[in-house]
Amino acid sequence: MFRKKIALLLILLTIAYAGFSQRTDKRSTREVWINYMDLIARPVISNMAEGKLKANMPVKFSDHVDNRESRAKVAYLEAFGRTLSGIAPWLQLEGGTEQEIKLRNQYRKWVLAGIANAVNPQSADYLEWRGGQPLVDASFLAIGLIRAPWIWEHLDAAVKDQVVAALMLTRPTIPVYSNWILFTAAIEAFFDKYDLGYDPVRIEYAVREFTQHWYVGDGLYADGMSFHLDYYNSIVIQPYLSDILEVMVNKQKRYQSESNQVKQIGQRYAQILERSVNTDGSYPAFGRSIVYRGGVFHHLANMALKKQLPVSISSAQVREALTAVIRKTIDAPQTFTATGWLNIGLYGNQPGLAEGYITTGSSYLCSTIFLPLGLPDTDEFWTSTPAPWTAVKIWSGQDVPADHALEIKK
Repeated sequence: MFRKKIALLLILLTIAYAGFSQRTDKRSTREVWINYMDLIARPVISNMAEGKLKANMPVKFSDHVDNRESRAKVAYLEAFGRTLSGIAPWLQLEGGTEQEIKLRNQYRKWVLAGIANAVNPQSADYLEWRGGQPLVDASFLAIGLIRAPWIWEHLDAAVKDQVVAALMLTRPTIPVYSNWILFTAAIEAFFDKYDLGYDPVRIEYAVREFTQHWYVGDGLYADGMSFHLDYYNSIVIQPYLSDILEVMVNKQKRYQSESNQVKQIGQRYAQILERSVNTDGSYPAFGRSIVYRGGVFHHLANMALKKQLPVSISSAQVREALTAVIRKTIDAPQTFTATGWLNIGLYGNQPGLAEGYITTGSSYLCSTIFLPLGLPDTDEFWTSTPAPWTAVKIWSGQDVPADHALEIKK
């Protein structure tokens, strides 16, 4: 009897832990997320709207920076494109509380003005579109526009033309034979979505390489010819594949079988990511680009947004796990500069933890963890009762089903 009482107490403590932030904060989890999103995105988006991003954003570098001058030029596109890719579904959404609607309307105005500045050669904030790294971050901008048709529909015709001209500047750049082929494909998917004329070969190439040649098993793709133990399946590969294929299926009625396969593989990888979140919101710090913070959960956030989570993990436990990650990484001391810009690091200010290509702008990939804000406040992702995620269940003594590898039948 005593053991049963202890087991019951552990379960109750686990549930209490999962719902802790909601009860002590006295705000809904959605309100907490919006506050964090605004904290991160506001400096980038508001300054870009005013044509002051280059003037006001401090550009810091990794301790191992590989090309300071070149990295400095593209850091602003990194910040803007990556932030937009994360907040786009929320900008697309309608409704919510009066406060949320007011904030969204402000961001919509900022984003429209910011894009106009980004692509206008006469603007002080005209961004860098030519070269290798600009290809990467132009694709994040393109993904943002794919995720939020409202933005494209409300841009002036002249600005639309300038967006197309800017993205066309990336075409001469030959991508690295790795996840970079998805960057060119994402830009072409944007062109296709809005009937702007696209190159189907660039999309075919990316889809074929990943779905036919680079899948290595158990929910993971190689990053080119070699498999790397890092989070790039989540940072880029699987969210990009999913978004590109969604455009192609809807517009061209192509790649339905590949899309189904990518979804199945993505559900397995979502399980892996959810199990990676420790009881305190930390997660294994392996592989490159770990300073993207919550950006390493881009894929899990995207699967939640698309309502494609596997049946083995509930939206409630994913919400609580991602909330813990957000709090762990963003509440860390020295996460922000004195003026509110992100420092480079995973837990605070850690420029030594970053690769040579990382700048202040790169850090804003963490915005992609906020993708589920594109779900309405009435969605079960936000309304369901707080539930412990897998690590909390296991490390509080609960008995949970065993984990199993994905076997794809051919």
